[in-house]
Amino acid sequence: MVGFDTCDDAAVYKLNQEQAVIQTLDFFTPVVDDPFTFGQIAAANALSDVFAMGGIPVTAMNIACFPSCLPPGILGEILRGGAEKVKEAGAIVIGGHTVEDREPKYGLSVMGLVHPKRIVTNAGAEAGDVLVLTKPLGVGILNTAIKGELADEAVYKKNVEVMSYLNQDASRAMIKAGASGCTDVTGFGFLGHAAEMAEASGFTLEIRTENLPVLTESIEFARMGIIPAGAYRNREFIQNKIKILGNIPQEIEDILYDPQTSGGLLIAIRESNVEMLLQELHEKNRTPFAIVGRVKKKTNYSIEVK
Repeated sequence: MVGFDTCDDAAVYKLNQEQAVIQTLDFFTPVVDDPFTFGQIAAANALSDVFAMGGIPVTAMNIACFPSCLPPGILGEILRGGAEKVKEAGAIVIGGHTVEDREPKYGLSVMGLVHPKRIVTNAGAEAGDVLVLTKPLGVGILNTAIKGELADEAVYKKNVEVMSYLNQDASRAMIKAGASGCTDVTGFGFLGHAAEMAEASGFTLEIRTENLPVLTESIEFARMGIIPAGAYRNREFIQNKIKILGNIPQEIEDILYDPQTSGGLLIAIRESNVEMLLQELHEKNRTPFAIVGRVKKKTNYSIEVK
């Protein structure tokens, strides 16, 4: 039902009239030093693809690469962190596979279920839809600052809280409110995933930066030039699809390209339903969220930023 032609978050295979399987896989190198926390973040990131499509995670399989020079207990803590996050999502870990590698890597292959007529994809946005982002941006910049020992413990804890928070509550909110389309915001950055939504749906997304939810500390670090390499790669890859309108501060533009780890959901929803979505998010979602733009008739650009 859903393949790779629209760069969607996961593949969907229809089993029968009542059930379709969502299948996804994601893993990466550590973004924090604590192995248990890394496991939680990596698991939350992998589970997000199922939540973005309106599905319910059912099973997960561990994918791990681990150096022989490190104590096995570190791997055990990574797997424990992942298992706890999978349990929190209401799913179960049913196995996995580990290979020896020079650098640790961890993630999950996740299987979820969704009704075939209730799948939410990045191709579902319609002209006039309002865009809502459910987590703040700036995670990649803060991770870079933390690795450079430029950020304090409070910033570290705030960043971990955002990355390890499941998109489950946001997914439930968008399903109840009747979202038109959705994508999660991860390594390609906010503008990268927004551009994929625009191209998949055949419209242009107008982004308003004045209400953009941002981790406050990332703004100052961006001003200092603490930008991850992935942000520059994201910019180079999609900048010809982006039109910047008005005087956008450079640090905000950098944050728009910042690669996110386990970022939030970018939801497209009819204007008549947006208040219901915001109310549901207010009641359920534990991270900052905001209206960040709308969907409009196709122009020469995938994204227009104001």
